[in-house]
Amino acid sequence: MLLQRIQQQFIDSADLKYQCAPSLAPLVEAAVGAVLTSVTGGGKVLACGNGASGAAAQHFAASFVGRYDRERPELAALSLSSDAAVLTGIATDFDARSVFARQVRALGQAGDVLLALSTSGNSANVLAAVEAAHEREMTVVALTGARGGQLAQRLRDTDVHLCVPHDLPARILEVHHLVLHCICDGVDAQLLGLPDASFSHQESSS
Repeated sequence: MLLQRIQQQFIDSADLKYQCAPSLAPLVEAAVGAVLTSVTGGGKVLACGNGASGAAAQHFAASFVGRYDRERPELAALSLSSDAAVLTGIATDFDARSVFARQVRALGQAGDVLLALSTSGNSANVLAAVEAAHEREMTVVALTGARGGQLAQRLRDTDVHLCVPHDLPARILEVHHLVLHCICDGVDAQLLGLPDASFSHQESSS
């Protein structure tokens, strides 16, 4: 029984990814364009989220400052979910809703991108971060689930909204991780060109 349940988890995750591909792929392409325009123009990506979404934000920033798949120059990205002293200090001196927004106002500039992750689209501190990003004339790339929650209503026409049509946070997060990988890969492809077959084989066997 447990084995069947585990196998079904793999099947459900794969099925959702297949279902999302036609609708999300063009939006991922738009997100790649927004991020690439920012980082090649001297801007940066500020990423935020709570819990597992915060971990995904950290993973994205690590892939940008370090590398995703291939060697390339460093790209400017920062996770707003990483610094415990900043997070707890803001939460104590102000309120938890402000933990990302104050960082956005302190660090964000026109031309930067806010990568906002919320499976529900209703996280108060992420919503506040989006408002702060708009104050700084930043573009928002939002990753949500279900129907996008309140976040869907806060976005501008110049923002990019990638909404996973599912209600289970675990499934939504799995697609979010794939979307983040696609953004990293898309930026690399635009900067470096497509890898040749021998490079791909060498990387996969290392």
